[in-house]
Amino acid sequence: MTLSDLHRDHRKAPFIIVFILCLLFSGAAWAETPPGGEPETSTPQKIELTLGKSLILRSGAPVKRISVAVPEIADAVVLSPQQIYLTGKTTGVTNLIIWEGDRGPAVYDIEVSPDTTRLKEKLHEILPDEKEVMVTSTHENIAISGTVSSAANMTQVLALAEAYAPGKIINLLEVGGVHQVMLEVRVAEMSRSLTRRLGFNFNYLQNDGKIGFSMLNNLTGLEDSIVGNSTVISDSINALFQFSTGDMLWTVLLDALKQNGLAKVLAEPTLITLSGQSANFLAGGEFPIPVPQELGRTTIQYKEFGVGLNFTPTVLSNKKISMKIAPEVSELDFTNAVTFSGFVIPAVTTRRVATVIELGDGQSFAIAGLLRDNVTEVVSKFPLLGDIPVLGALFRSSSFQKNETELVVIVTPRLVKPLDPAKQTLPTDKYVEPSDSEFYLMGATEGKAGKESGNPSAAEGGASGDFGHIVTVNE
Repeated sequence: MTLSDLHRDHRKAPFIIVFILCLLFSGAAWAETPPGGEPETSTPQKIELTLGKSLILRSGAPVKRISVAVPEIADAVVLSPQQIYLTGKTTGVTNLIIWEGDRGPAVYDIEVSPDTTRLKEKLHEILPDEKEVMVTSTHENIAISGTVSSAANMTQVLALAEAYAPGKIINLLEVGGVHQVMLEVRVAEMSRSLTRRLGFNFNYLQNDGKIGFSMLNNLTGLEDSIVGNSTVISDSINALFQFSTGDMLWTVLLDALKQNGLAKVLAEPTLITLSGQSANFLAGGEFPIPVPQELGRTTIQYKEFGVGLNFTPTVLSNKKISMKIAPEVSELDFTNAVTFSGFVIPAVTTRRVATVIELGDGQSFAIAGLLRDNVTEVVSKFPLLGDIPVLGALFRSSSFQKNETELVVIVTPRLVKPLDPAKQTLPTDKYVEPSDSEFYLMGATEGKAGKESGNPSAAEGGASGDFGHIVTVNE
């Protein structure tokens, strides 16, 4: 195109100039756009603020304008062209945009968290030995993690944290040490009884008739009727004398008894459970009880009796254990039994204890003084005749009975760890079968190899040595 052509088309020149300028501006815009077609963005910087505290942010260039996304969380005030004052108002997350000079906008992520510095100082001041406790702020809450030495210290840590952030504590603590508790219990009961009884009865026979006198203590009884020739004699008769005068036959029955009784009940249960969990033990049984129902039906329920134990341990530290323990000893009492619909239902005599104690690992405590002393005296006599000196003993029947029972419970808690099966020995490990010559000629129930290894043979006293005992490891 020549100058003459441009001169002829001078009217088109403004349109050409505008077209050229549009191409230039569009090329500049294309140069600023990355190949992916998205505008460039800078990675936001993170600013951590403590609730109720502030800081000053310094800018490298004069600040033209600032913007806070959520003003309720943080507040920003420009103090000077290059200083910005930030304050945390409530817990949460927001962002701050700052326009600086000729630069592009700078973006900051602001996180406002609760104040944990004072809580850390108090924990260190009150519990200096708990060095594995960590306190971190997580958004609106405070997370407490790590390991404490005992459950009691964990309770103290949580109580302190709750004072600083009520209702916003996340408990991630673990209690270190052993949490398995083995309880060794020995229950011993000694019962002594003393019985003394003396009674007289007379029996008079004449003309094939029978008349009973002084039927004290049920030594004799009359069968069917007063007139007859049969006499029922109880099993408690110790002596019987007879003499006759003419056609009269006199029979004298004597009940004289002195009896001493002694009984011992012993149980040694061993229970293992976790801290805070209950365990129970019963050495005894159950007896049936008929229970009437509707329409004349009868169902059977069972009630336990024997030596029982229920305990719940709580490990306070590696040296201290708190326990709630409830031992019980019960037995059937047929002397106070009742009869219902043809069933004989015995009574149950029970001794029960419930207590809460605190002991060290391996220490023992005893529950004693559970005594029961019953004395019963019964004197049956004929009026006037039984009060005659000396001869009145023939018209009296006396009974004296005394029962004494004492119960002792000894409890020993231990912290235990699982055993290594490779190191655990059994009573049968050293047993060796005897050969024919050892069995038939020597009468041995164990081979020579077993005897040399320390396991006793039948010739040395039979089954002896360690048996039925649990080996504990307190490491």
